[in-house]
Amino acid sequence: MYRSHVLVCGGTGCTSSGSPQIIERLKEEIERQGLQDEVAVIQTGCHGLCALGPIMIVYPDASFYSMVKVEDIPEIVSEHLLKGRVVTRLLYDETVTAGGVKALIDTDFYKKQHRVALRNCGVINPEVIDEYIGTGGYEALGKVLTEMTPDDVIQTLLDSGLRGRGGGGFPTGLKWKLAKQNDADQKYVCCNADEGDPGAFMDRSVLEGDPHVVLEAMAIAGYAIGANQGYIYVRAEYPIAVERLKIAIEQAREYNLLGKDIFGTGFDFDIDLRLGAGAFVCGEETALMTSIEGKRGEPRPRPPFPAQKGLFGKPTILNNVETYANIPQIILNGADWFASMGTEKSKGTKVFALGGKIHNTGLVEIPMGTTLREVIEEIGGGIPNGKKFKAAQTGGPSGGCIPAEHFDIPIDYDNLIAIGSMMGSGGLIVMDEDDCMVDIAKFFLEFTVEESCGKCTPCRVGTRRMLEILTKITKGQATMEDLDKLEELCYYIKNNSLCGLGQTAPNPVLSTLRYFRDEYEAHIKEKRCPAGVCKALLSYVIDRDKCRGCTLCARTCPAGAIIGSVKNPHIIDTEKCVKCGACMEKCKFGAIYKK
Repeated sequence: MYRSHVLVCGGTGCTSSGSPQIIERLKEEIERQGLQDEVAVIQTGCHGLCALGPIMIVYPDASFYSMVKVEDIPEIVSEHLLKGRVVTRLLYDETVTAGGVKALIDTDFYKKQHRVALRNCGVINPEVIDEYIGTGGYEALGKVLTEMTPDDVIQTLLDSGLRGRGGGGFPTGLKWKLAKQNDADQKYVCCNADEGDPGAFMDRSVLEGDPHVVLEAMAIAGYAIGANQGYIYVRAEYPIAVERLKIAIEQAREYNLLGKDIFGTGFDFDIDLRLGAGAFVCGEETALMTSIEGKRGEPRPRPPFPAQKGLFGKPTILNNVETYANIPQIILNGADWFASMGTEKSKGTKVFALGGKIHNTGLVEIPMGTTLREVIEEIGGGIPNGKKFKAAQTGGPSGGCIPAEHFDIPIDYDNLIAIGSMMGSGGLIVMDEDDCMVDIAKFFLEFTVEESCGKCTPCRVGTRRMLEILTKITKGQATMEDLDKLEELCYYIKNNSLCGLGQTAPNPVLSTLRYFRDEYEAHIKEKRCPAGVCKALLSYVIDRDKCRGCTLCARTCPAGAIIGSVKNPHIIDTEKCVKCGACMEKCKFGAIYKK
């Protein structure tokens, strides 16, 4: 029996910051101090507070060490693990109080969260099936197979109000019911783990931190609809998630939790992995299934819907990782338990990946109905450098921008759609006063144009025409007629594209036009970017009254565009200036500004 357990984050974020080297050094130092029989080192998934990685938590006292470095390990081992003295300087500062150390759950980042999908992430070793079982894993599958009929399972999901977490928000129980009603000789269960939105990493974190929860939920789905085969379509760019899924599948087969005659009930179900084709469009359900079949990942017209004719022409259900991660807990705790969280039409919790201009970048899980202000100011720690909140982008390229006037909106499916955005898979990118909303719309449209499969003309051609107009606007070359044409194109593409990628591609443009039209008009009428971002409309100027002639700006300029002698005011040659901003950044007297 170990007296201490040291949990070290092994998610992608902390891995990129050196957590594997920290784990290796930690084990070496523990052995050197003769503590190998007293202290266990456990690699976990993401704890959520990615801004402070690599993260290490020491139990039983739950000391939360942040931004740990390899060179900190000898001190942690000798002081904390050997002598029992917490290394205060390495603790997450919000856990340190005048009276000692407070629990992590009481910090601003965690206290408003409610972890359901993420309940095991950062808690267990995702590569050890016994740890998952030790937290109640596979009990839901056992309950379903021995105590419930397929109709009972589906009714439980219907009563829970669980909606798909992949973007559309379709009722999960209804999707399963439609597939069950089909009497085909073969059916399939698919998991969409092809998370492609810029800034989104919710599904990746669940797969890295708790892969068995997805396997268990898919087996439950197979029992409910009458399927014996499942496929997880996962991004090839997620190597840690892929490896842990492979390990989890092999372990589940070894324990007879996948395969033939599960729990001795006669129910057969197995799961295989398929690596993503590297295309954003393969996140669309019909394109994903086409890719699994070994064909080019292009969407199909609907109807027929996958529940009638999906993978290999057979009835198929497809849910994303987060949706599946909720299901075992719903089965164990009941529909009423899940439905008690959230709002009337959006039950349960939602996982968001916080990014952009915010202190606490990372992963959060909140009850539906939590306001955007609570997420950004309390959980996220607010905007850095005293800047003002300007907008938040939800739903990635398929979503829209939420302006400051809706800062107190309760986050749920219907509220976001009403203001021109959408839930999407859960990316939430925060922007401040220094962001240009025209440039933001252009960024997302560039992504959509690049990722369009090209099958339908409205998306293939229309999005490219939209991007051309946006580029003209950011260069100060557009007219008000171009703005009208841009808006007209948005609605045409939205109404005529074949799949969700094209249908939602105009959303970032439409939402920024709706709330930030004045910025578009400033670019067109005044040839000015209010945020000072669009380079073609930008110039740098030296205030002659403030310039001391120190020559630092001239020595810094990569283009030789700054002219002047020592102790005399300098000037910038606008013809040579490449608008890199290096001069303004280096000036010690605040003499250089954007115009």
